[in-house]
Amino acid sequence: MALCQMTLVDLQRIAKDTMAFWFDTNGDSFEFRAGQHADFILTRPFPGADAGNALTFSIASPPQGKSPVMIAMRTGQSAFRNVLELAALGDRFIVSRARGSFTLHHDVIRPAVFLAGGIGIAPIRSILHWATRERLPHRLYLFYSNRQVVDAAFIKEFEMMTAQNPNFAFIPTLTQHTNADWRYEKGRIDRQMLKRYLVWPKGPIYYIAGAPGMVAEMSELLSSLGVSDDDLKTENCGEYAGHQDSMHGHPETVGSNSPSVS
Repeated sequence: MALCQMTLVDLQRIAKDTMAFWFDTNGDSFEFRAGQHADFILTRPFPGADAGNALTFSIASPPQGKSPVMIAMRTGQSAFRNVLELAALGDRFIVSRARGSFTLHHDVIRPAVFLAGGIGIAPIRSILHWATRERLPHRLYLFYSNRQVVDAAFIKEFEMMTAQNPNFAFIPTLTQHTNADWRYEKGRIDRQMLKRYLVWPKGPIYYIAGAPGMVAEMSELLSSLGVSDDDLKTENCGEYAGHQDSMHGHPETVGSNSPSVS
């Protein structure tokens, strides 16, 4: 497995319980496809974490050669995550070769519909930025669900993207709506919400990313609408053993300690 040594160069809180981290590739070109993930391995011991262990993160930035690589994570869910949150700028990490099939399909005639919950937005952000930069002709729909507006990362980015990309439709929703200024959808992503924006539910390729429960719920919803498993890609994000990494959602365990995609 090809490895790349990267240096932590920036970290920011981007939502209530969500942090983003940027890693410099130290002059190397880190190759990946938008939507893929990689293992991040500690190179020095930290209290409460094993320096030999890896945790898998979806890459949230689009492919840009030698540009910094961005990941995002929910905070405080494991020893490694706590350490990463407190890591110092300049700390070095070993990063594995990128992998995964949660990537944009090639058939430009078929729309791409993204159903994201919480931190599941990370690999989808990578795909959408890449598609917008490359001016791809795919029709792109993003349904993005969070509890409250403070939990939602990248809202402003996606609002700006709608102006940059005429093929992109942004449909965020809050399941515990408390913000009087909120002008988007409210409630869980359901059959009625999808049908308000999609002309025909069987036409697109669907991409679901979020907590395992959300992924299962959305998969069942699409199945009830007649969407074939062949038209579905899923990515589990959170603390669980393994992750979904195929067109049909077959689990794959990455690394010796079964890390999760974040």
